[in-house]
Amino acid sequence: MNKRADKTQQSEFEQKLNESILANQRNASSDSDYTETAPAPAADASETVPSDTIPVIEEQLKVKKQVVETGTVHVSKSVHEDNVTVNVPTVHEEVDVERVEINEFVETTPPPVRYEGDKMIIPVLREVSVVVKKIQLVEEWHITKRKVETHEPQQVTLRKEEVNINRVDSNNNPDQV
Repeated sequence: MNKRADKTQQSEFEQKLNESILANQRNASSDSDYTETAPAPAADASETVPSDTIPVIEEQLKVKKQVVETGTVHVSKSVHEDNVTVNVPTVHEEVDVERVEINEFVETTPPPVRYEGDKMIIPVLREVSVVVKKIQLVEEWHITKRKVETHEPQQVTLRKEEVNINRVDSNNNPDQV
């Protein structure tokens, strides 16, 4: 609260109090000169008998707010880098080729490629000179695919941000937050 307004309110209160005290003193001095006589019967009910006046005083308060700067805050941010090793799974396919010797003569050409489960079979043909020309199945290639997972270490840079807040109060005293 503003001190000047407080003094103004105080003086208004004191003024009312002083007026009340003076009124009481005046009434007390006039009462000492008063001689007691029998009261006259009231002719009318609206007439009032003189009485002492007592002022009732009430204090009132007015509250105001004011924004006051108590300090400042400095915010800074820094980035830290760390090198870490991570295992990164990679997938590639390897092929196993198994050569199966057949060496048979066939009358018709077999299908160029056939599958048995996860194997792909490719027939290899050759023509052989004989009195009679026949097709001979020389071999089949049985090819199986499988997935192989390997772990390769790789260098990765990770960044982390750090925030520093410094508060400075009105007395220029820094305070780490």
